[in-house]
Amino acid sequence: MSAGATAAAWAEQQIASVRDDPAGRIALMQRCYFGPYGKAPRHLPFQRAAMSFMRWQLRRGLLQPLSSDHPGSPWWRAVNERILRDGCEAVALSGDFTGPTSSQTVDFWMSFADYPTARSWYRAHNGSVVAAYLEHRDEAAAENEAERFFMNVVLCRVLFSHALVAAPRLSLGWLRPLAPFLGDPRLGMTGIFLQLSRVLPDQYPLAEGVRSYLDAELGFGRLLDYGVIIPRLQQLYEWSSHELAAPGLRDCIRDGALTYAWPFEDRDVWRPPKSFTVQMTQRALRPERRA
Repeated sequence: MSAGATAAAWAEQQIASVRDDPAGRIALMQRCYFGPYGKAPRHLPFQRAAMSFMRWQLRRGLLQPLSSDHPGSPWWRAVNERILRDGCEAVALSGDFTGPTSSQTVDFWMSFADYPTARSWYRAHNGSVVAAYLEHRDEAAAENEAERFFMNVVLCRVLFSHALVAAPRLSLGWLRPLAPFLGDPRLGMTGIFLQLSRVLPDQYPLAEGVRSYLDAELGFGRLLDYGVIIPRLQQLYEWSSHELAAPGLRDCIRDGALTYAWPFEDRDVWRPPKSFTVQMTQRALRPERRA
């Protein structure tokens, strides 16, 4: 680029070069974790969770060019692009480029660059995710019912993973000593997307209705969602909106029901199924009362 170009302009150029190249997006994400000079040993372990999220999108064809025979999702492409752009800008600012940060989410990535911890990674990654969710509501509304349902599932799971690290009492109650280990993005977060891969086919768009996927989700995924996360959803979203400085996140939940591109009137899908295991988990890990 020409001399004097800002970090934001450089990041935009990087995104433009891979916008219709899913493999190029993967490679760009990988490069970000090596830092501006190709060596960032403290940051590299966090690549595992980021790549798990991207590979899940890649397998489903979500990042395919819109002009291809099997076009990807405009919404998922936009969410992925926001994460990449923010990360690229932070890498550029950590290196030889100058200029003000283009958004608060880039500030979060700069904090991670300066002090790479599980909590700073989640704040950066989830900050970009939430910003993209809020910015692209129109594209979300254009997706089919099943896709919109799983948008909410992905969001609540990544927010919960963040809370495991940064708000253990909220996330696991009396089991809070285990929470930071379970949520560490260098270790266990990838299981969130592994579980979704077992339920969702590697295709886009989804062909079945929501109920068919709910019936297919067994074991850990159902236990996590209905037994642990859903009873504390309202607290989780309120905490996350403050942690990520994203007040708009509060509009994605209402009375404990997820409402991102989803009508409140159809909130019955968030009600726990009749399951002895789920009921026992809810009782054992009952959310603690707020002061």
